[in-house]
Amino acid sequence: MTKVIHPAALFPPAGGIPAALRQQYASAGHEQLDAQGLGFPGDLQLPGLSSLIQESWRRSAELQANPDNPEAPLAMDREELEEYRRQHPLAAIMPVIHKLLVLPSHDSGMLVAVGDEVGRLLWVEGDAAMQRRAERMMFVPGADWSEATVGTSAPGTALALGRGIQISGAEHYKRSVHPWSCTAVPFHDPDSGALLGVVDITGTESAVAPHTLSLVEATVAAAQAHLRVERLQLAAERQSSPARRRGPGFAAAGRDGAGAAGSLYRNSLQLLGRDQALLSIDGRTVPLSARHSEILALLSTHPEGLNAEELCALLYPGNASTMTLRAEMVRLRKVLQQLNPDAVPESRPYRLPLDLVPDSGQVLNCLQRGAHRIALEIYRGAVLPRSEAPGIAELRNRVSSLLREAVLTDGSAESLLRYAELPEAKDDVEVRIAALKLLPPRSPKRAAIVADLERLEAELSA
Repeated sequence: MTKVIHPAALFPPAGGIPAALRQQYASAGHEQLDAQGLGFPGDLQLPGLSSLIQESWRRSAELQANPDNPEAPLAMDREELEEYRRQHPLAAIMPVIHKLLVLPSHDSGMLVAVGDEVGRLLWVEGDAAMQRRAERMMFVPGADWSEATVGTSAPGTALALGRGIQISGAEHYKRSVHPWSCTAVPFHDPDSGALLGVVDITGTESAVAPHTLSLVEATVAAAQAHLRVERLQLAAERQSSPARRRGPGFAAAGRDGAGAAGSLYRNSLQLLGRDQALLSIDGRTVPLSARHSEILALLSTHPEGLNAEELCALLYPGNASTMTLRAEMVRLRKVLQQLNPDAVPESRPYRLPLDLVPDSGQVLNCLQRGAHRIALEIYRGAVLPRSEAPGIAELRNRVSSLLREAVLTDGSAESLLRYAELPEAKDDVEVRIAALKLLPPRSPKRAAIVADLERLEAELSA
């Protein structure tokens, strides 16, 4: 009797090695890890397994993800999940995801999952029979599928790497996931570029077919366009309807998410690695002057408001008159009035009438949750690096020091090397020594680090 070979076994999604052989290599890799006991020695090499998977397994071991735990942990109960989903910006894209991915999945035996920026699943929809099977490993809404928790998986690893990824069968770190394959793509805010979450397709080997990654990438692009158009339409409606301006409903939507879906990150402020911030409100983005960047950065990190004296102390290095501040606020109000009248700051105290999410705040939020790799993905440099405002200097030092501490404490060699590329880490000896300790002895990356350390030593001795 002739054995029928599935086409996917001959033409793997990543190319190069046939899918069946990839599974043999992955299974052998798990046997080698079992022989090692706990951990993933730095010099351990797993033949045939891609460097991407090996590095993800190493990170998973360092983060103490348990490959033998059959289920992912539940991070949110039903009530908390419903409230969180209602507020989350990705709620606005679900109609697009449903039309392009969920509806076709009912006929193809697939599941479609959408998760937040730290890997918690918010929606899992698709084939009913597959959903029942997936429940056994807790691939359900509210579960934590970050790489730190379950190890290598498409949603968690896509977030960790910041790009689309396909994980097939035994390439998963957790053994209960070996019967599954998945493709996932991160979702970024179309205006600010902030990481909002991840879109995933999970199923059998067809979930990592060559076209699947392109399908998910195209869906994410369509959803980003949909989100941007929705914001522009909302902004146009507000401008054309004076009765809706500064109404209590808008304040509530900005503060607690009670308005249109997606309000949480609709208004954002990009501060990282910039001397002048980029402000995004309802789909419109404008560059700000250095001083206005500082003022909005301070007000966004003090949502309860600041009186004139408090804001002066945080804004000006020396003694400055509140009259100087008031003149600057008049100019800022004119800028915001043209952008959106609802964004004009209140006075006594100075306070933003809507939530403005700075990218520095996203980094701090990720660090607080232990998601340092996602924080590193968002981090694009120091907060307003040339600013001398005392409040900005304090924020800059806090974000930078907490990120460095997290990477040194829990980071993989990959994270340490990525951090070392930042301008603020160009002379950081400790980070480079830590990376050397984690890299395998034969890693080609060691030579560049050693050269860096020799350069730094020569500069210090000179």
